[in-house]
Amino acid sequence: MLASSSFHGRPYSHFAHSTTSRDNKPPISSYFPLTKPHSIPSVCAFLLSRRITSNRFKIRALNRESNGDSVAEKEAIPFFPHRHSVKIPVGDRHIIVETGQIGRQASGSVIVRDGETILYTSVCLSDTPSEPSDFFPMSVNYQERFSAAGRTSGGFFKREGRTKDHEVLICRLIDRPLRPTMLKGFYHETQILSWVLSYDGLHPPDSLAVTAAGIAVALSEVPNTNTIAGVRIGLIDDKFVVNPTTMEMENSKLDLLLAGSESGILMIEGYCDFLPEEKLLQAIEIGHDAVRGICKEVDNLVKKCGKPKMLDSIKLPPPELYKHVEEIVGEELVKVLQLKSKIPRRKALSLLEEKVMCILTEEGYVSKSETSVGTEITPDMLEDEDEEEEFVVDGEFDEGDVHIKPVSKKPVPLFYAEVDVKLVFKSVTSKYLRKRIVEGGKRSDGRSSEEIRVIDSECGLLPRAHGSALFTRGETQSLAVVTLGDRQMAQRIDILAGVEDVKRFYLQYSFPPSCVGEVGRIGAPSRREIGHGTLAERALEPVLPSEEDFPYTIRVESTITESNGSSSMASVCGGCLALQDAGVPLKSPIAGIAMGLVLDTKEFGGDGTPLILSDITGSEDASGDMDFKVAGNDDGVTAFQMDIKVGGITLSTMKHALMQAKEGRKRILAEMLKCSPPPSKKLSKHAPLILVMKVKPEKVNLIIGSGGKKVKSIIEETGVDSIDTQDNGIVKITARDMASLEKSKAIISNLTMVPIVGDVYRNCKITSIVPYGAFVEIVPGREGLCHISELSPDWLSKPEDAFKVGDIVDVKLIEINEKGQLRLSRKALLPVPEGSTDGAATKESGSPQKYTERSKFRRMGDGTGEETSSGQRKDKSPEGVFIKRYVGSGSRKSEQKTSTTKPDTPAAAASSNESGNTLTCSKTKKSRGVVI
Repeated sequence: MLASSSFHGRPYSHFAHSTTSRDNKPPISSYFPLTKPHSIPSVCAFLLSRRITSNRFKIRALNRESNGDSVAEKEAIPFFPHRHSVKIPVGDRHIIVETGQIGRQASGSVIVRDGETILYTSVCLSDTPSEPSDFFPMSVNYQERFSAAGRTSGGFFKREGRTKDHEVLICRLIDRPLRPTMLKGFYHETQILSWVLSYDGLHPPDSLAVTAAGIAVALSEVPNTNTIAGVRIGLIDDKFVVNPTTMEMENSKLDLLLAGSESGILMIEGYCDFLPEEKLLQAIEIGHDAVRGICKEVDNLVKKCGKPKMLDSIKLPPPELYKHVEEIVGEELVKVLQLKSKIPRRKALSLLEEKVMCILTEEGYVSKSETSVGTEITPDMLEDEDEEEEFVVDGEFDEGDVHIKPVSKKPVPLFYAEVDVKLVFKSVTSKYLRKRIVEGGKRSDGRSSEEIRVIDSECGLLPRAHGSALFTRGETQSLAVVTLGDRQMAQRIDILAGVEDVKRFYLQYSFPPSCVGEVGRIGAPSRREIGHGTLAERALEPVLPSEEDFPYTIRVESTITESNGSSSMASVCGGCLALQDAGVPLKSPIAGIAMGLVLDTKEFGGDGTPLILSDITGSEDASGDMDFKVAGNDDGVTAFQMDIKVGGITLSTMKHALMQAKEGRKRILAEMLKCSPPPSKKLSKHAPLILVMKVKPEKVNLIIGSGGKKVKSIIEETGVDSIDTQDNGIVKITARDMASLEKSKAIISNLTMVPIVGDVYRNCKITSIVPYGAFVEIVPGREGLCHISELSPDWLSKPEDAFKVGDIVDVKLIEINEKGQLRLSRKALLPVPEGSTDGAATKESGSPQKYTERSKFRRMGDGTGEETSSGQRKDKSPEGVFIKRYVGSGSRKSEQKTSTTKPDTPAAAASSNESGNTLTCSKTKKSRGVVI
């Protein structure tokens, strides 16, 4: 507590009097004579300071100089001597990378800044290696802390907990480009943690998180081949922008996130609005150039402060083991890989693996080259003890004394570790599969490189669902189901920006273990399921109608019932058919396809040109070098995702893959048109009805009522599902039948109508009586006060003397106060006794029948107007309520009750006589069930 701030980590300090000698050194008498300074505990020092202070001595901490070091020299030594910072240009600005200050105990840690957005990323690895496997033991966790934006979570729990879906997507963006750069044989568990510490709302943290993770790994001890970095590319005003801000992305036609190294592209993912393949390739080229610039600067930083890589920890299977596996099952592998069905091929491969495991781990393996040599002749000089010794003259040789004895050499069996045998068997299987594709020109199912599997599709499987489709492509199958609902069914997301994000369309992808014939865990969606669902969702989103044209919230569920590769693209195709079956007016159909790659064809006798595979299966995905998913229509691309399993691919290879994918999409779209039965393309009779109304924004509070009481009472009275009001005056009513919809529509229309002084309301009900008058309901949900003086021309001491609750009366609106409250009069409509001065006013008011007609008209059309000097009505433009759109099923019998006005009704007569007020007549379009 008393130590100076310059004493970092000192266990004690010297105390002195405030008086010092001329040379600014404290006198000897100022030191405590009780004991040595370093032996005084902190508590004793505090007590001594209190005692000395009571004797009017002032205490201050002094620097104890040792070994002749001056105070200035000590202050010159930085506290973080290994701190480094570099400024890297990216696009039209710079990012700042700092290391050596925060997280110094981690194997690698960095702070990366873009504007006021700051990320902290660390890399740590375990001290001991884990069990060897074919999957690198790396985990990635990314978290957006609400404190970064100066807020807390809007939920009940204020601490960040379960990883959100968009955080999972960023974890995948970090993991996918890093994994191909990790060296095989390194089994130390590696963990990458990334936190958003500050967010300015302009610079998105996702691409920054990929770059930060790549830098942290490059600085750490984890052995990898290349440094990676990530950037975002947007297309704004037909110009490509590197790392655009969130405001710029609002006008962008492209959202591309690219990660790679200096040598190649490792991962791309993005979404666009029917962008041509040529434009997409230009964006990828610009993004890769930006990545190269970042990687060069990072490599210079690694040379300064990077840690040595743990290359000694890499342990690979014995090289000769690959040859032994090929000798044991090579010929059988060729036959097994020709099986077209997935399940029989998988079982046959399992049997071969068991055979290899048994020979190499239990029985021991003897090479064929060793067993071909049966015996080895070895001369053995033996003397016969019974024979007498004979002398041999020099130069002579007695062959009878030499005995040649054949000795057999037993081969030594070889044993290997179980994990090594499993790794090698999988590698050899992939090699034989790639060899068959390149050399034979045929894949496992007999297709050529550009051929698409057989496609079958069917719609309307589930009678109670709003829309359903079963899409089957080869051995991959997706059951897509569409559910329509109101705004309450929308997905709410609590995001870092502080604005509640609501998704009116979302696709949920499910991959149960039964789809591959296995037993597994069922629970929360995995990261893979979240990623695949988001890809399919964004592929379909550009073809959806706007909320104004189709006011429904749309949910698509894609359950994978069979899987043998490209299940996410099957979700795109199945989801598109299900949306059409639900009656959603799509702009165009969408299809998706997954592309594969065999990069090195020279190894198998090819010419070296990369071989692109269309519509890959699961084995081709596992054994190939690329998984490139592309979705769109004939005109362009809507979504894409590429993962690379090698060090990177070139732009020319990607161009070839995109063009081949375009041809594949066209074939799939043609097959989707052959769907049998086809999509119904109309709303299901089980779908909810939605009525969209527009009221004046200031009238919304009348619908809601105090504490929501009014809107709740309307829902209970009419039986509708929900009533959603917006600040701009939009009102959406959701119901299951037409009767309740029309009833709630009438109540809201009356609530929000614009009453005019002088209007007459007939057959109105008295709802309550108070000492000063009676409340009369002029229209359903709208009341006014008829004062006791206006109830009767005769004097009344109290209203109960002449009226009771439930009586039916005719009233006239005579006043609207500043609060919008209505003042009514019954007396004004009664016959005036002779000699009364109210007769003229009654005559000027017009006949009661005229007021009745005007009242009915305003309750339907809500027009406003004013009276001219001649007594005729001059109408203004309509205000209040008008029916904007109604969406329902055209096949329902209740649709016949749609409110229409015949020409001979009083309302129609009023509309024809009074210009300016327009009566909305409904025209039914039965094929789509849309009333406009």
